[in-house]
Formats: sequence, structure tokens, C-alpha cells
Amino acid sequence: MRIISYNVNGIRAAITKGFLDWLQQANPDVICLQEIKATEDQIPTQDITAAGYPYQYYFSANKKGYSGVAILSKIEPQKIVYGTGIAHMDFEGRNIRADFDSISVMSLYLPSGTNFDRLDHKFKYMDDFQNYVNALKNEIPNLVICGDYNICHEAIDIHDPIRNKTVSGFLPEERSWLDGFMKSGFIDSFRHFNKEPHNYSWWSYRAGARGNNKGWRIDYNLVSENLKDRMTRAVILPEAKHSDHCPIVVEID
Repeated sequence: MRIISYNVNGIRAAITKGFLDWLQQANPDVICLQEIKATEDQIPTQDITAAGYPYQYYFSANKKGYSGVAILSKIEPQKIVYGTGIAHMDFEGRNIRADFDSISVMSLYLPSGTNFDRLDHKFKYMDDFQNYVNALKNEIPNLVICGDYNICHEAIDIHDPIRNKTVSGFLPEERSWLDGFMKSGFIDSFRHFNKEPHNYSWWSYRAGARGNNKGWRIDYNLVSENLKDRMTRAVILPEAKHSDHCPIVVEID
């Protein structure tokens, strides 16, 4: 199974930039999207079906043009779960899960804490999400949580760790949470295969950051530890430019 995660920063905008042509070429079995910023009736679902993805599931935020996640699949899932059942998380459309025969795939959009009044919300979300996943693992041991975590894990994951040490996304408390989340039973699939620096998944639109590769790696495909021996490949695709993020891939046998 080839799984891609991609924060598209507006699915309609991404489509105008050639997202559907790219999707056919990339050809994942499942793609998890974040920040779709649209409701299903605003999305050209027939065009997505024509691109090879007849199974489409959208979980939009209550607020128009904000947040939202989706899963597009070539394979029909056995079950779709919208949200987590935690109200303060779900009204912003941040989690959707597709259960297949031997694996479950979640699309996650963890809040940003760049606005000070949202930082407390982000920490509460992180704590509640950890508790939710702890319980979920008992029910679903083969879990892949794909998405935009809005956190760089290590200094290697950000272009300037010194200057950004007090910026949300690289705060010690955020990094500690992500480290603990991984140690609770998940593998950072990209780092499992690639230990090299200068690999990022998001770049600011300002000051030529992408052209100069001054980025952050805040998007992850985290894979349950019991799937470790079934992972065959994990890569980042920075050449795809439909968003300020780029897609990330994991392949599982």
C-alpha cells in the first residue's frame, strides 16, 4: 500500500495548480489531505473520481474556508470514522480515519500555535489526542497516522534551530510531546529510512524560503511499531508545488 500525506493548503487552489494531474502520476493507493479549506459540495468530486479515486471522504471544519481533512482512496475502506468524538477537536475538522483489511490510515491536522491565544488550545489538543490514540491502539494495532503535526521533532528537522527555539512548532514542550508520542508506539517512517539533514516538508512563502530550502519538517507518516518490518520505503516529494507544504510518502507491504 502506497500512502501519501499532503497538506494542500486549500484543495481547490491546489487543483488549479495541477494537483489532479500530479495525483495520477504519483498514484498512491490512499492519500490523506489536510487543510482542504472546503466543504464536499465545493469540491470537484467527479474530477477526483476520474483521476482514479472513487472513494472520497471529507471532514470539514464548521468554519467556512478553514482547516478540514480528507482521505481519497482507490480501495474501498471497511469503515470511515469522522473525528475523534472529542467536541473541541472535531468542530475544526482535524481527524478522519479509514479502516482497511489489515491497516487503518488516519489523516491528522494538528493545530498551529503561532497565535499566542491558540497555543494553550494546541497543548490541550495534543494531550487529548495522545489519550485518544492510546485507547485506539488497543482496538486497532496496525495504525498509520499521517498528517501535519505542526511540530519539528529534532534540530535536524528545521533549517535554523537556534533562532527558532522560541517559535511555536519548535518549542521544547512541543518537541517533547512529539517525542513521547512516537515513543508510545510509533515509528517516524521517513527517519527510519533517511537520516540526512535538509529534508523539509513546509516552507514559508516569505523571503524565498523554498528556493533556498529554509524549511521545516512538520509533516509525518507515523507507523505503528508492529508494522516496522512491513515498511519498504518512505520519501519526501519537494518537487510537488501545489502548496506551501509538499507530499510525504510511506509504502507498506
